[in-house]
Amino acid sequence: MKAASSTMKRKYVAFDIETAKEVPGDDFNWKPHRPLGICCAAALPDVAKQPIIWHGKTPDGKPAPRLSRSEARQLVDDLTRMVADGYTLLTWNGLGFDLDILAEEADAHQECKTLAMNHVDMMFHVFCDRGFPVALEKAAQAQGIPGKPPGMSGILAPKLWAQGRYQDVIGYVSQDVRITLQIAVKCEDRRRFGWVTRRGTTSSIELPRGWLTVEEAMRLPGPDTSWMTSPIPRREFTRWLATG
Repeated sequence: MKAASSTMKRKYVAFDIETAKEVPGDDFNWKPHRPLGICCAAALPDVAKQPIIWHGKTPDGKPAPRLSRSEARQLVDDLTRMVADGYTLLTWNGLGFDLDILAEEADAHQECKTLAMNHVDMMFHVFCDRGFPVALEKAAQAQGIPGKPPGMSGILAPKLWAQGRYQDVIGYVSQDVRITLQIAVKCEDRRRFGWVTRRGTTSSIELPRGWLTVEEAMRLPGPDTSWMTSPIPRREFTRWLATG
């Protein structure tokens, strides 16, 4: 008789937001400019063909510049309901960005903290293992997955939304959740995650237990970062969990 797998296969729902406020500069140093607002968000359950989209609405039903507090709160409630229905929330840097911003916009710190601790943030898992972050695009390249639309980036999204190019931004956030979900499933099946390095080579880590939740990743021992000039401390991603 074939032995049962020690790890149950998760039902994932990939999640991503796009912010509403333009941040100057190319390095996206966003924290001094908060609150950023949310122009739109997407979630893709692993059984769905199309993502669920959220955006603010004006009284006549047109896209608003950003989600109102009540609309952001509804987004939190919707994510919480999906998790209660058995889905595992899945992000790429959702701990250090998306859920931090959502907590502020919805005034729902405790709810977002619960979502954050129990969800799978693949980038944070890799960061806790290796001591440095990896870009979503570099992860997609290593898996042979089509990446972000040409000429688009999260930095551009607020400007394009303000110009009324709503479908361009919705298409961008939709592609991000598709990429995130594909990477998660493919790497978990292989029990290995790979990415393209700055040198153009491919590196990888083992995933013997599959992807770790944020709470599980935080228990990993700190990697050796003595070779780095300015290593990033974990608190850069987790600081907001202790506030509010």
